Amino acid sequence: MKFTRREWIRLASTFGATQLFGGRGTSGQPQPLFVEVPPSASGIEWVHENAMSPSRYLPEALGPGCAFLDYDNDGWMDIFLVNSGPSDFWTPSKPVRNALYKNNRDGTFADITEKAGVTGAYFGMGTAVGDYDNDGWPDIFVTAYGKCILYKNNHDGTFKDVTEKARVATPGWSTSAVWFDYDNDGRLDLFVCSFVDYSGVRKLECGNNQIGRNYYCVPRVFKPTASSLYHNNGDGTFTEVSKGTAIAKALGKGLGVVATDINNDGRMDLFVANDTVQNFLFMNRGPGSNGRWIWEEVALQAGVGFSESGRPRSGMGVDAADLTGDGWQDLFVANVDHEMFSVYENNKDETFRDAAQAHGVARATRLLSGWGLKYFDYDNDGSADLLLADGHPDDMIDSYSMQVKYKEPLLLFHQGLDRKLHDISESAGPAFQECLAARGLAVGDYDNDGAIDVLIGTNGGAPVLLKNNAAKGNNWLGLKLEGVRCNRDAIGARILWKAGGKSRQRLKNNGGSYLSSHDLREVLGIGDAAQIDELEVHWPAPSKRIEKFTSVASNRYIHIVEGKGIV
Repeated sequence: MKFTRREWIRLASTFGATQLFGGRGTSGQPQPLFVEVPPSASGIEWVHENAMSPSRYLPEALGPGCAFLDYDNDGWMDIFLVNSGPSDFWTPSKPVRNALYKNNRDGTFADITEKAGVTGAYFGMGTAVGDYDNDGWPDIFVTAYGKCILYKNNHDGTFKDVTEKARVATPGWSTSAVWFDYDNDGRLDLFVCSFVDYSGVRKLECGNNQIGRNYYCVPRVFKPTASSLYHNNGDGTFTEVSKGTAIAKALGKGLGVVATDINNDGRMDLFVANDTVQNFLFMNRGPGSNGRWIWEEVALQAGVGFSESGRPRSGMGVDAADLTGDGWQDLFVANVDHEMFSVYENNKDETFRDAAQAHGVARATRLLSGWGLKYFDYDNDGSADLLLADGHPDDMIDSYSMQVKYKEPLLLFHQGLDRKLHDISESAGPAFQECLAARGLAVGDYDNDGAIDVLIGTNGGAPVLLKNNAAKGNNWLGLKLEGVRCNRDAIGARILWKAGGKSRQRLKNNGGSYLSSHDLREVLGIGDAAQIDELEVHWPAPSKRIEKFTSVASNRYIHIVEGKGIV
């Protein structure tokens, strides 16, 4: 779509010139909001192998995930990419491995996978990064069709496979996972989504499609399974604690999960997107009289289980954020084409209303299938925006559909002054005109300029790295929060800040998107304000400490340690 000068002026007055143009280059022309960084510039030459075969085994269609993490604690985001691997339906003809890329601090990355020892062993799906042992170094959990792997960080650039000792192998088909402290004991626990039961020898029950070839089965034909919750014992081991709870009783086909606090009671809840069965909302009710932790699955009564017509949808990517700025967490779910995506606004009583139509998200996504996604403030104006990564699961859909395509464009929504999400994809630059078989999506500031960048995993292709130009001209403050009594990653912390006469707050969630893990630092956008006048960090239990700071200079990262302030 092309705009006249008058239309550009009108759009700029609504959204702000920085949000629309991302600043101007030396020629004076508007810059794209995000710019794709090619492998020749980044050094990231790894390509995902999805093991595509004429048989069309379903795991071929669902990966891969990706992550931003600072594995060596040098203050710069590195990149982890998940690959497939040997399985009961595929034996690779040549070695297939994950990839860990070290940030060279100059916009390029170096492949250090073999040295680090994180090559993988199974048909990988996704990843969750977290400091489960509170030693100050991020560890890597990899989900898979087969078994999961937990890589413990050795502090020297290498990792050790501690899966068996930790007891988190989770056989079957696992997808997204999330680290969070459900019982507020100061240690990160682990939730692992389980997809369908794919264990039988008959994996091809769908027959031929309209062009006479095997196609990927709709998950509806496979049996649902129960996801797993692991309690961190504090000694390097975990105990599976979902048996006998609502988590074990709720058989689903989980693809996406986010840990957040739905009702502001200080306990982290779980929202799970399921494919072809209802979504799950597991409310964390705390310990029962017998000591067993109580989870209540409330998605139906909360209004997030089914479509508005009462039908299950193909839930894939999810996220949570305070979209409306009222201090309560709102949710998002991406589905397959013709099902619409959902923007669930929190009614503050453990129920939600779907505002996708009001935000224009329903119309924009009608013919798309969404996977990785994230609520984040891409332009640092202080409000949550939204980026969606799309792609149809059926690689042959182009042959028999006039409307739906296999490779689909990214979508970018900017939150305007009216608190609505506005689709600005067509004016966001060339990256949003390209079509991808996108799956996982992670966000992180890889060049430490305060503008949050994007990493996208594509099925059977190279990852896409997008550098953020959109935040130029707006000020920011980056926070690395380090818990002492609470979990080291400070998952569950609440951040409040005042700048330029505006007050904002954010809950430090974890997970979200699809199969992916994000930069754990928080970037607080303050627009044209020169500094943050007041900053509060409400540390999660068991600490519950509140620390306050005033007149904090902007456009830098600071490290805040619980009880010690800025260090």
